Amino acid sequence: MGKEIERKFLVESTAFVQEAPNTATDCTNCKRYHQGYIPTLNGMTVRIRIAGDKGYVTLKDHAVGFTRHEFEYEIPVDDARQMLGLMCEGPQIEKVRYVIPASQHEGDFSAGLKWEVDVFRGDNEGLIVAEIEVPSEDTEFDRPSWLGNEVTGDKRYYNSHLCRHPYKEWK
Repeated sequence: MGKEIERKFLVESTAFVQEAPNTATDCTNCKRYHQGYIPTLNGMTVRIRIAGDKGYVTLKDHAVGFTRHEFEYEIPVDDARQMLGLMCEGPQIEKVRYVIPASQHEGDFSAGLKWEVDVFRGDNEGLIVAEIEVPSEDTEFDRPSWLGNEVTGDKRYYNSHLCRHPYKEWK
């Protein structure tokens, strides 16, 4: 059984780009995402995602604390495109993800962890969120200077919520 233990934070500046290995204007160290959600009646999440040139289907249950069960499976990218068009509500999520090591020092308590920083596009333009997946809820990690307020558990920042209530409507 897959589990996801994740902490989520707002990002206050684009300084994270300088920490991303091999980052260039052509997005060498980032990946473009397009994702949508299949409606469910029980509050579970069914996500269809295209990440770069791969397709995925992901199922998630309700979060308890910072933890929830997650099952993700690769599917043919053409199937993902069709599912996004036929089964997913709009607007859909468009974003660019940067992956940044949480620590540059071997043996540091953040060694092996990574930040995934999502720069949203489309209807969620202007929103930048960083997530770190940790092995346990009490795991300590370095907090980079560009990190803002923690929004873990704030459903407004769930991608599935952003599809129905885009960031552009918040203001």
